[in-house]
Amino acid sequence: MNELLKGTQVVTLALNLPGPLAAKRLVDLGAAVIKVEPPEGDPFNTYCTDWYASVNDGQQVSVIDLKSTEGLKQLSALLSTAQLLITAQRPAALERLGLGWDSLHTQHPQLNHLAIVGYQEPKENHAGHDVTYQASRGLLSPPHMPKTLVADLAGAERAAFEGLALLMQSKAGHEGQRSLIALSEAADYMAQPYDYGLTNHGSLLSGVLPEYCLYQAKTGWVAIAALEPHFKKALTDQLKLNSLSKEAVAEKIQEKTAEEWESWANQHDIPLVAVKAE
Repeated sequence: MNELLKGTQVVTLALNLPGPLAAKRLVDLGAAVIKVEPPEGDPFNTYCTDWYASVNDGQQVSVIDLKSTEGLKQLSALLSTAQLLITAQRPAALERLGLGWDSLHTQHPQLNHLAIVGYQEPKENHAGHDVTYQASRGLLSPPHMPKTLVADLAGAERAAFEGLALLMQSKAGHEGQRSLIALSEAADYMAQPYDYGLTNHGSLLSGVLPEYCLYQAKTGWVAIAALEPHFKKALTDQLKLNSLSKEAVAEKIQEKTAEEWESWANQHDIPLVAVKAE
């Protein structure tokens, strides 16, 4: 195991997905992470038990009722020796618990606070979830729901990066600092190909190019990504075509199964794979 953060203590109040994923990254770097869960547990454990177990592996779970005076005392004791606190509650909820940044910094000046929220200030108390962040950035195609949690996963990576930066500043002798990570901004980051006109309808990577497209095979589908000139030439030559067109490629792909085409592509160093069926 990586020991970059050996000796570092992290406390996390973050439930569900982005916060625990970020904490897992710090565990993998050697940090000792205590995860505080309410008496009713983490809701994610009821949504997806296997993933919950994987994400929280290596974190010491401590059940504390933060709505009680005794629970807040228990938390304060944990924070007194920690270098980083991770939260995923809205700031207003933390304030109600007496865990706003001013109070935290006064009581524990060494403590850094990594706050994962839905939106940046002044909308940091607005409600949201991954699907709403994606919807507001044009990343959905109704009525289809997204196949992955873009904002949650990208936000977790950003949170881990910012958490590491805070800890490095502590090692350099700085007082505790606060960093706000907005999941909506993670969706903004992931929307860049769309914003710059690469993946929106009719654009370069939207399926208009014969060498970068999905095709139905004899059975199944294939994804071709022969975008670079040498890949495009190899695809054209190996399909024995004079030039590429979507119609010509589609006709050829119908001759074999998706799995056969994938084997063929591996032999000729062409970026083509069978589309995994649901």
